[in-house]
This record gives sequence, structure tokens and C-alpha cells, in this order.
Amino acid sequence: MKLLYISNSRIPTTKAYGHQIFKMCQIFARHNVAVELICPSRKNPEFKNVDAFVYYRMPKTFKLKKIYSYDPQWLIKFPAGTYIKFQALLFIISLLIYLLYKKNRAEYIFYTRDEYLLPLLQLFSKRVVWEGHSLPQRKKHYAHYFKQCYRLIVLTHELKKMLIGLGVSANKILVSPDAVELEIFGIRLDKNQARQELNLPQEKILFGYSGSFKTKNMDKGIKDILYALKIIIQEYPHAMFIAVGGAPEHIQEYKNLAEQIGVADNSQFLAQVTQDKLAIYQQACDIMLMPFPWTEHYAYFMSPLKMFENMASGRPIIATDLPAIKEVLNEKNSVLISPDNPVGLARGIIKLIEDSNLGDKLASQASLDVKQYTWHNRVEKIINFL
Repeated sequence: MKLLYISNSRIPTTKAYGHQIFKMCQIFARHNVAVELICPSRKNPEFKNVDAFVYYRMPKTFKLKKIYSYDPQWLIKFPAGTYIKFQALLFIISLLIYLLYKKNRAEYIFYTRDEYLLPLLQLFSKRVVWEGHSLPQRKKHYAHYFKQCYRLIVLTHELKKMLIGLGVSANKILVSPDAVELEIFGIRLDKNQARQELNLPQEKILFGYSGSFKTKNMDKGIKDILYALKIIIQEYPHAMFIAVGGAPEHIQEYKNLAEQIGVADNSQFLAQVTQDKLAIYQQACDIMLMPFPWTEHYAYFMSPLKMFENMASGRPIIATDLPAIKEVLNEKNSVLISPDNPVGLARGIIKLIEDSNLGDKLASQASLDVKQYTWHNRVEKIINFL
């Protein structure tokens, strides 16, 4: 099997999508698929002269091809969306030229997460696969192209239902949530040892959050965590919250909020770290939190990498009972609370503080349940479907 994975993305990137795309290509290659990852030569000053394979710490088992595409960054100062639309159009033109001269292109399956590339790709091949992580705003416009896809891979059953509602055949759609690398996140360290290595206080009750602080500029639950923390420290003044993985502007934003709420001394906000180090931070925590607020994206489309990483960590999880979350988590492997509810979140955290046996039971079940959600299993399932 030959596969062209086409993504209009900056590679490498600190964003989770970059890791997910690169990991998928790596595992496809391990399954003897000849993979080429096609992306534009977009300006990427943060990673100038950085080898993507070195950054993601993956062997060069597949080809990475960056095709020239003019990057009109001067348009960023114009109204929101202007740069994104023009950059996408310029990439489509570059991709058109590339595919016109691509040798043996009929031998390849075209695979993409970018729905706006479907009209072009379907001109060149009947074997176009779309991996859907959400539905575009103009979903009715794209319905025709979704129906023309050879296969569709989606993260949630909710997204599959919506595509069927648009007229896509159910037989074309595979539900395949995201995954985790157990070799990294399944490690087991003594909590005190992990805290010593990270210079974290031994005596604190530590609950953590991992990953980017916002998606599409939407809060991912940290605001509710800080308000819950305000409640918790009234009873447990040695409780502490640590968030790892934020962009500089978001770190400052939540530091300011923590100061306003009065929990600055009980909270810490850190930038992105390597996956190996993130796993150690998880081992240092007593509880892992992912209280996503209710939005359409969080409720129906997402399959967050942090969920599977938290499940593998051996630490109890508190999450909101959104439909997408409940496709993986349940009351036997986590504490589920209603979204947008700092009081309920505080109660859930206190419940686990006061009942360590419950936390151990939930964490143990999550560790067992996550074994089915590996990258190898995901790719094998997709290959069999193709």
C-alpha cells in the first residue's frame, strides 16, 4: 500500500495535531505502508533549521516532502480569517502543480484531515480518505465531497451520526478515537521520586492538567479548575494545581486569573515539555483533571490525546460527562461531573482526596481500558478498513 498524507500544516509544531499526524505516518510505515507526508514550506521561525524527525523523536521511516507555497504572513494584520483563507488557497495551487507532475500518483491513497482539500484531491483520485476531527461550518457545502470520499475516519460516534445525516453511507465511515504511546505514558514512578526530579513540593495534594490551555481560542476547563481550587483550599490549604503545556500568552492569562481569584500561591503554569517529561509530571500528581466546558467541538468532535495519556498514567481522572468523553470514559474508570460546574469539580476532587481506595480502583480500570487505544491498534484498524 502507498499513501500520500497531505496536510496544510506547519511541521514541526508545538500543536497536538502535528504530533498526531507525524505519529500516524510513523505507525503506517511500521505496518509496511509506503508513506509520504506532504506539507507546505510555511514560515516557521520557531523551528528554523529544526529536523522534524529529531523534534518528534521518531526514526526516518517515511518521506517528508515540503512543497513550496508562498506564505502571506503580512495578511495576519487584516481581519480574522483573511490570512488563513489566502494561505489555504495558495497551498491548493501549489498542491495542484505538485500532483500534476507526481509520478505514479494513481498508486497512492490520498489521506488528509483538511476537508477543503477534498475537491482538488478527488479530481486526481477516487481513493481519497478524510480523517475528520470536526465538521466545518459549511458542512452542507462539503456534504457532496464527504459522500465522494473512498473512506472516512472519524474520532467519535457523534461525528459519524452527523455525517450519516448529511447523506454519507455508514459503511464508508470508521470510528477510530485517538491513541497513546504506552511506552511513554504507561511508566510507573514513585510519586515522591517524580516530584523530587521536577522540584515539586512533596507535602502538597497535587492535581494536574496537561496539554494546550486553549483550542480554537476556547478555554479547556482551566478557568473552572481555578474557581474549584478556591473552594478546595478552604478545607485543604495544601492543595495545589499544576498545568503543563501552555503557550506563553495563555500562561500569563491564567496567571492573571489565578491572581484575581486568590489562588496564585496554589497554582503553577508551565510551558510545553517533551512527552517523556510530561509523563513524569503525571506521575507526580495525585489526580489528573480534564473538565472541558460544553461547546459543540468539545461535546461531539474531540478525542483529546490527554485523555488517553491520563488513562495510561495510573492516576485517577476527573472529567466532564460530555458525549465525546463518555465514548471512552465512564463511571468505572473516572469521576464524571457536569460541565461548567466549578462546585461539582471541587466536590469530585475532594471525593478523591478523601477516598484514596476509590481513586486507585478508577485508575487501575483506566489503565486496563486504555490498552486498546494504542497507535498500532488504531493504524491496524484503519488499514484493514481501507
